Amino acid sequence: MVATLLRRIGLSIPVLLGVMVFGFLLLQMVPGDPAIVLAGPTAPPEVVEAIRKSMGLDRPLIVQFWMYFERILAGDLGRSMISNKPVTEELAAAIGPTIELMVACLIWSIPLGIAMGTVAAMKRGSLVDRAVMALSVAGVSLPVFFICLLLIQLFGITFRWLPFVGRGGPVWTLEGLRHLALPAMSLGMVFIGPVARMTRSSVLEVLKLDHVRTARSKGLTERAVVIRHALRNALIPVVTLVGLQAGYLLGGAVVTETIFGWPGVGRLAVGAILSSDFTIAQGCILVMALTFIAINLIVDILYSVLDPRVQK
Repeated sequence: MVATLLRRIGLSIPVLLGVMVFGFLLLQMVPGDPAIVLAGPTAPPEVVEAIRKSMGLDRPLIVQFWMYFERILAGDLGRSMISNKPVTEELAAAIGPTIELMVACLIWSIPLGIAMGTVAAMKRGSLVDRAVMALSVAGVSLPVFFICLLLIQLFGITFRWLPFVGRGGPVWTLEGLRHLALPAMSLGMVFIGPVARMTRSSVLEVLKLDHVRTARSKGLTERAVVIRHALRNALIPVVTLVGLQAGYLLGGAVVTETIFGWPGVGRLAVGAILSSDFTIAQGCILVMALTFIAINLIVDILYSVLDPRVQK
């Protein structure tokens, strides 16, 4: 397993370099001059030019990227152009809430999606199967911002059960959990559908295999056959789906954090782009890329656990 992980990490390095280049060039094309942002719109031209030189913005693009790359290797992401705080400090404050949101989303949506897909496979063709598939299609079809607004209207305004603005505190407190509930529900609802559909298809395929028929011939109940012999093999495509959906989950987190005022990396990135805070935006892009790579490494570990042949 260690060799497999090292190989995956080696393959991730070119991806990370590509993201750094893409993020650097993308922000170079964004309208606005970082020197003007830093100096202020009323600053005289000579002050703006002096800031440009001090930031190295008068040098060729390749030189600017190399300076940026050297800072990244040294662990220096620069300082915010708006607050003048270190980018690492801003990101450290935002990463925790984003991790809370993603974990809270996955911790209920994946088990529920797997359970729904398994039940639909066991009740194939029944009313339960059709209901699960209808809910799955609805979850896939509805955009995340619509789900957010729908839950806010229902649970936040109509019934007034849950707060829907900001982060109420640490996740281990009751108020923190209450503020986390609606964002996690909104983001998780778009995740249930694909997991349920993939689980159903995968379980139905595994149930046709020889070892499952052998288990049935031993007199095991259908429930025992599915849970003990079919579900573990059926989870491999589901794990693949979870890894592939990680990018979508990060994109949905940006929308969810913005709507609910959740102080995470997604909201920080949106605010940085709107305020032309280029250093913060570059740091957010880098953190999101690292998160995506980390999720894929976790998927590889789960592969090895579910199917030892992957390690060979």
